[in-house]
Amino acid sequence: MGDRGAGLVRMKVNIERVSSGSRGSEPGHQALSQCMSLRFSLMGPVRACRDGEEVPLGPRQQRAVLAALLLNNGVWLSNDKLIGMVWDDPTPSAVMALRTYMYRLRRTLPELEVKSANGGYGVNAQIVDDCLGEPLEGLQSAYFDAQRVRLAQQRLKAREDWLERELDVLELQKHTAAHPLRERPRALLMYALYRDGRQAEALDQFHEARSILNQELGIEPGPELRGLHESILRGDLKYVYRPEQLPLDLADFTGRETEIAQVLNALPGTVGITGMHGSGKTTLATRVGHLVKHRFPDGQLFVRSTDVAGELLRAVGVENPTGDKAALWREKARGKRFLVIVDDVRRAADVRDLATPGSAMILTSVRRLNELPGVTWVNVAGLTPQDALAFLRTAIGHRVDAEPEQVAKLLDRVSRLPLPIRVLGGKLASRPTWTVEMLLRQLCEEKAAGDVTPVDCQAILAPLVRAQQELGAVEEWLLLRLVRRDTAEIRTADVAAMSGLTPDAVELAMESLADVHLIEPIEFGRYRLPRFVQLYFGVPMSVLTS
Repeated sequence: MGDRGAGLVRMKVNIERVSSGSRGSEPGHQALSQCMSLRFSLMGPVRACRDGEEVPLGPRQQRAVLAALLLNNGVWLSNDKLIGMVWDDPTPSAVMALRTYMYRLRRTLPELEVKSANGGYGVNAQIVDDCLGEPLEGLQSAYFDAQRVRLAQQRLKAREDWLERELDVLELQKHTAAHPLRERPRALLMYALYRDGRQAEALDQFHEARSILNQELGIEPGPELRGLHESILRGDLKYVYRPEQLPLDLADFTGRETEIAQVLNALPGTVGITGMHGSGKTTLATRVGHLVKHRFPDGQLFVRSTDVAGELLRAVGVENPTGDKAALWREKARGKRFLVIVDDVRRAADVRDLATPGSAMILTSVRRLNELPGVTWVNVAGLTPQDALAFLRTAIGHRVDAEPEQVAKLLDRVSRLPLPIRVLGGKLASRPTWTVEMLLRQLCEEKAAGDVTPVDCQAILAPLVRAQQELGAVEEWLLLRLVRRDTAEIRTADVAAMSGLTPDAVELAMESLADVHLIEPIEFGRYRLPRFVQLYFGVPMSVLTS
């Protein structure tokens, strides 16, 4: 990030022609998704970059048209309104000029899909700002003059929001020197110095601020600075914990636009992400967490424990919580906005009564915990065919185009699940002379041999091994029998006849398998065996557990 804290955000960019009777969504409320190919900046000259290369945007007024659309992200603009933003004193030729500029933008930026129709224009985008220039540099109109002030204030606020999270003394000293009349960064610097045991320096900052404000503006420091000064003198200033525990967001995260939108629509609130072991539940929760963490300034917490309430309390500074931990957590979280991700929840009791107003909780669980009230559940299965192909492409590039049939077969064999795609893609990337056909043949040979499991294969099978080890005896026995039948669709009546179990016992076992996503329900009494499960649970148990 160029200017840390300047609000670097990535988002899918789309521009479309809309009829005069419709309006886009309000700015900032569109569903987020990943698109790294096209990025815009309004800090400095209006710029567009595609895959890291700057795209020529044409003359000043053409860039002004694009800037006006981006500044009104998600809002429909009539021709007259757009012209009024770009030109202070438009002439009759402005209408034709606008059409020309939109035509050129469509040719220059085909990703934007500008369509010709009567009405107005709208854009859904989010800006990526990573430079320190004057906003909208070179664009001249009353509208852009006002927007320059607004953007500069937004950038300053974003910078100070970042400084509040980091409390980096050196960065705060530089920022305070650049903006000596701003009281918020001065208070943050006093707080950071006090936290580092530099009480005298913190008090010096107050006296310096008081002197500057008196000399320049003839005023005294505001209540925040005065209160902070008094707390430091009394020695009762409490350190406020702002945990930032989110795992690293994966740079090659691919797809999941539908699931991301479902989770975002349910926040703030409680969302459960469910799917089989290895389906990418934690990765999805982490991605969403990074997308929305700015909405939860009091902290982002990540917990993987049966003592969820205890871990949450320790994360906010309660070192040895005792008693009713859930009640104590709710007291600590009252009036605050936390983002809490609880990974791999096994029991509803572990997270019951932990949700609080204004905060958000994202749960990941193999089993859907239907006994929890007020939870929006999102199911995670394999990637779409297009996203699975794109994910494999991140590992092996254009090699996917040389063997389309073999690639499709490979992705189908692993049910388009992210973990096996990552492992197999890494294997192919490390073997540039291998073809996908060779890899498929090797997988078949390893499965047929059944006496050895290479490291890569172990990594692929590990989630299924874990799932099998958590099954009851009847479910495990039945699953292995189903795999040997080598058929994708399963009927309860057929399984009862094959196994000798009663239909009720079979239905109970099948539902248990469906609960952990090892089979997929089609309708009552009918199920589907996923290709990945069907193929790899055929490996002998002695190999799987070795």
